[in-house]
Amino acid sequence: MLTYIIDGNNLIGKIPSLMSLQRKDKQASRQKLVHLVDRYFLDKKTNVTIHFDGHPGISINSIKSKIVYSENKSADDRIKNQISISKSHKTLVVVTSDSNLAQFAKVCSCTIISSDSFAADMTDQNKNKSEQAIIDSMNNIDEFKKLFGAD
Repeated sequence: MLTYIIDGNNLIGKIPSLMSLQRKDKQASRQKLVHLVDRYFLDKKTNVTIHFDGHPGISINSIKSKIVYSENKSADDRIKNQISISKSHKTLVVVTSDSNLAQFAKVCSCTIISSDSFAADMTDQNKNKSEQAIIDSMNNIDEFKKLFGAD
């Protein structure tokens, strides 16, 4: 099973709506990121860890992701530690655009996905899921007939 290790603050910086929210409310931007990540991975068999710099604020609930705060270290150090203690580096997928962290992960034989690429994929997939839900809800022809008086 793949394990995704996500550099949370780095990923927030690649999603314009979250980046602007982070300037006003760091905790809210973190919560929205966790929600997006949970939706992205909802139907996938993976482990997900999201690393944030700093100390935890209000608890963030997640159905899919483990949330790690760096506390007095940097999130990059915590991510490197998670990579180092992993028994199987080849099952790790590291999401970051930090070149130092990406280089470390590459040397350890991890798969690296840039935050830009992951953000684009994640937001496109979440958009498609929302559109599909609307389309699915519209598949009831009888409802349309009733709505428009075409019984």
